[in-house]
Order: sequence, then structure tokens, then C-alpha cells
Amino acid sequence: MRADDFFNFPESLKRFSYFFPADDAPWTWLPNIEKALLAYQNFAPKEQENVFLKKIKKLFSQSTAVAIGKNVHIGKNVKLPITCTIEDNVYIGDNTEIRSGALIRKNVIIGENCLIGNSCEIKNSLIMDYVQMAHFNYIGDSILGSHVHLAAGAILSNLRFDRQLIAIKIGQEKIPTELKKLGAILGEYAQIGCNSILLPGALIGKNSIVSAGTTFGGFLDPNRILYLETKTVIKDVVTSG
Repeated sequence: MRADDFFNFPESLKRFSYFFPADDAPWTWLPNIEKALLAYQNFAPKEQENVFLKKIKKLFSQSTAVAIGKNVHIGKNVKLPITCTIEDNVYIGDNTEIRSGALIRKNVIIGENCLIGNSCEIKNSLIMDYVQMAHFNYIGDSILGSHVHLAAGAILSNLRFDRQLIAIKIGQEKIPTELKKLGAILGEYAQIGCNSILLPGALIGKNSIVSAGTTFGGFLDPNRILYLETKTVIKDVVTSG
């Protein structure tokens, strides 16, 4: 299973492409996120850092609750809220919007034209272009292809209860990853419904949908929809007297 089965690396993030080979398994990209960000820090022009510092000073000259860590790149026309936290080693592409209460933890790459909604938390993840996460989402150790949409409350969990290494489950086959923390791999245009939970190591193919309120682990083929069949019952209220 190759990364390019799920997504094409966007042109906007081409500077990082060396660290993310298209013919590798997508979960092998995760340990390279930090390496890519540190390499960018070492080779980025110094004047870029000065522009960034001036931008921060201008944006936050008034009293705010925004915290910015070290080695943070914020692209052109990025919208930042009054309150958010951005930790060390973060890259945010042009025209992306960060909303109130967002927590972007260490080692995160976010592409262009994304929406990181209120109270979302992201750590050690690669987010490609035009990704939308509405609000109250957790994205841990995950890779999201371009145009992925996470509805409110969708969770990409990244750690087993027993703390054991995570295996990728495809049919009856289990592929070891040697990773203790691994969230989800979401192909381009995948959609995850409200309050859905993807278990550690979930793979969602291109254009596939996980419907609201669903818990899923394993591999969902491209162009599929996963939903729960439920029965709703309405009865009269029994009153006394």
C-alpha cells in the first residue's frame, strides 16, 4: 500500500516532499514530519524570519491570549484568532484560517486554504490543502489528504488502551507499523461525520464517507460510505393519574 493510493502531495508543500516519498506506506511518513520542519528551519532564508516577527508584532500589538512557539512559519493571509496556541515546529500555509481556542501542538504541517475550527487540537500531523475541520476535533499522528472534511466532534484517536504497537488491519491481514502512536490516514476528499471516532491505524480511501456517530477501525476502500443502520422507536408517554 502506497501513499499515492491516498493522496498526491500538493505543490504548496513541495519544499517538504523529499521527506514524504509517494511510493512509501503512508504511515511511514509520520516520523519524518519533525525532520522536515527542522530541515526547513535550517535552510529557510533569514529574512523570512524577520517578516514573520514583524507580522506577529503587528497582529498581536494589543492584549491577546495567543501563544506562539519556536520555529513557526505563518504564510500569507493567514487568519489568526484572538485566542489560540501554536507550539514549536509548525508550518501553516497561505490563506489558512485558525479559529478561537485551537491548539496546534508540536510538529504539524498545514497546507494552504485550510480551516482549523474552534477548539480543534492537532499534534504531529500532516494536513494538506483545502482541509476543513469544523470544531472540537482531535487529530493525533495523522495524515489528511487535500479536501478532507471533518465534521464537528470527529476524533482521530492515536493510542491503544493497552499502549501496544499499532497494526494496520486490511481484511484479515495485519500489517505491523512499529508505531505506538498512529491516528488515521485519510485519502483526498474523504469526509468524517459528526462525533465519529476513527480508531488507531484507520485508513479511509479517497472520496469515502464515514457517517455521523460511527466508530471505525481498519481499511475503508475508496468511493465507499460507512454508516450504522439504526431503528428509531417512538412511543406514547405513560402517565399516572
